[in-house]
Amino acid sequence: MGETIRLGVNIDHVATVRNARGGAHPDPVRFAKIAAEAGADGVTAHLREDRRHIRDADIDRLRAEVALPLNFEMAATPEMLAVALRIRPNAACLVPEKREERTTEGGLDVVGQKGTVAPVVKELTAAGVRVSLFVEPDEVALEQAALMGAAIVELHTGTWCEALAAGERDAAEKEFARLKAGGALAASLGLEVHAGHGLDYASAEAIAALPEIAELNIGHFMIGEALAVGLAETVRAMKAAMARGRAGASAETR
Repeated sequence: MGETIRLGVNIDHVATVRNARGGAHPDPVRFAKIAAEAGADGVTAHLREDRRHIRDADIDRLRAEVALPLNFEMAATPEMLAVALRIRPNAACLVPEKREERTTEGGLDVVGQKGTVAPVVKELTAAGVRVSLFVEPDEVALEQAALMGAAIVELHTGTWCEALAAGERDAAEKEFARLKAGGALAASLGLEVHAGHGLDYASAEAIAALPEIAELNIGHFMIGEALAVGLAETVRAMKAAMARGRAGASAETR
């Protein structure tokens, strides 16, 4: 396992700002290019059923104009499968999706929705797309992800981040222990391990210390920070926080 950890920048909420007024500004593709120039390792975008932020044209342009690998977040639906098969992203992350939610709430139910998710995993994999499942750090979910043939799991860090923000120390420690155990189990099952949802500089630094995690995908916090200091500076600061976390973990194992 390498010492470095990758950063995927989710640009959904650049599109949220654009769509609040309409028109073409700010352009999420421009921000993806800025992230690339600042050292991001990938770009993430979620094409929702209701197109509330990212639109089909954005996805097409991201694939055509941005050199970074594209992580295409999608629901396991026939419509989104068709889009993914057309654009052939580097990776497709299957996530739960409800119209009424503000953002993705919790991990994908890979056990209860096996009949829906497994065929999508199979078809995308056959098309050469690396499939990621956004799941809770739960033993049954991780084992099911491996059985389905997914290449990657992205561990849902939202519950942990919410506990940290609320100052609920015991709950945060308990959830971090779940993430640590989940990362170790996923790696032992042959899955590449990513993590994301609700991360900021401090929490990204902390979770980067888990050696199994190869990539963090972060969006809302970074776009918010970019309003104050610019996206390039935000990307550099986040990469530095992640590097500190990974370096600290490496030092402890020597």
